[in-house]
Amino acid sequence: MTRHQHPFVPYAPPRLSPEESLARGQELYRLLDQRRSVRWFSPDPVPLEAIETAVRIANTAPSGAHHQPWTFVATADPDVKRAVREAAEIEERKFYRERDAPDWHAALARLETDEHKEFLEVAPWLVVAFAQKSTPLPDGSLRKNYYVNESVGIACGMFITALHTMGLATLTHTPNPMGFLNEVFERPATERPYILFPVGYPAPDCEVPDLDRKPLGEALVVHAPLPRG
Repeated sequence: MTRHQHPFVPYAPPRLSPEESLARGQELYRLLDQRRSVRWFSPDPVPLEAIETAVRIANTAPSGAHHQPWTFVATADPDVKRAVREAAEIEERKFYRERDAPDWHAALARLETDEHKEFLEVAPWLVVAFAQKSTPLPDGSLRKNYYVNESVGIACGMFITALHTMGLATLTHTPNPMGFLNEVFERPATERPYILFPVGYPAPDCEVPDLDRKPLGEALVVHAPLPRG
């Protein structure tokens, strides 16, 4: 048995048969292949417990040195949502009307997005994932965090997966810059906004762009030869 200088606990998850393992994976794929980013939301309420559950799932994500450098801030307050929308649309107008980014504008054309972000007020919840560049400690010092972008990105991916699994929809909204979110939500300078998630049910008349996902043959390269049976 390995001798440790820090606490360790046994880890022995159930060993699945190859058939059950593959069946579980294929079932999850069928579920997540239906996931789409949504910009038309129903105002129907979503219980806080659903947000809490999604964040609990996000908290299971791996992170650099297990520092878990994220904070999820959620609001259902109409006044706060209105303030977020107003500030976001200021930045979005600059992007769509003033910023010289023809390639980026062309890439977005098929999504038919513009500076109007009504969904930020319609969706029952707004959840902002903040990335912690450093974490304040009880003694007033700051702990440096590692692989922050990677860690928070994984947690956000699991947050999205959790929402879709519960029948909810979201959008990874990233107005640039997003510093106004620190002001609206009174977050410290040690955190920076990472993704703004409107969360709710899709509107009854919701539509999404007709897009295809990258085929497996383009997403996966099997470099080593397959084992022989």
